[in-house]
Amino acid sequence: MRRTLLLVLTAIAPVVGFAGTGQTVEYSVDGKAYDGYFVTPAPDAPLVLLLHDWDGLTGYEIERADMLAGLGYAVFAADLFGKGVRPTTVEDKRQHTGELYKNREKLRALMNGALRTARGLGADTNHAVAMGYCFGGAAVLELARSGADLEGFVTFHGGLTTPDGQDYARAKGRYLILHGTADGHITMDQFAELAQALESAGLPHTMTTYGGAPHAFTVFGQDSYRETADTQSWAAFQAFLDETLKR
Repeated sequence: MRRTLLLVLTAIAPVVGFAGTGQTVEYSVDGKAYDGYFVTPAPDAPLVLLLHDWDGLTGYEIERADMLAGLGYAVFAADLFGKGVRPTTVEDKRQHTGELYKNREKLRALMNGALRTARGLGADTNHAVAMGYCFGGAAVLELARSGADLEGFVTFHGGLTTPDGQDYARAKGRYLILHGTADGHITMDQFAELAQALESAGLPHTMTTYGGAPHAFTVFGQDSYRETADTQSWAAFQAFLDETLKR
């Protein structure tokens, strides 16, 4: 069955961000309200679509968005769970991510809805990269397999498996995969399988591992945070953006 995507931009409120003034953006996909975050240093800045971890769009993603704006990129941080839905317990996080893993058509519609919202705010979606953390990283690869016409796809300690019945035959763009070898949730076997899939599809890719880095090694303030791996992976991301989105 083909889904109909209905998106309506309903409200924008200013928020003071790290690199200037960002906006919380209330928008609608298929009649449900979502709260994203948009920040841009210039009207013609290339776009980064940022996809959140399994706890929803929080201050962490907003901080990263502001950091990217400080580097000269427009950022739309999408909301994949719904307005006001920011799960705090493991049970709730699994429920919300599990719903989208089981309904990948909806997940794709939500990401496309976020891109359309960003375009409606003036973002240059013709020069865009999608990136995500953990669950958001898995979502980025889902977007890539859908054939999304973006210039790049980036995951930080994201889910790497390819669902049954899917492949990268329709995928486009370049790939940057940043992974910790001490990740107890996403194995090195899955890392290698993704490398083989991207290679077989003829997709340009760079895949880097960080020794001793566990899952969620970039998340500030958590026990999993590893400063060296975070610093190095962020530098690799900046280089990727510069090469991929330069005009």
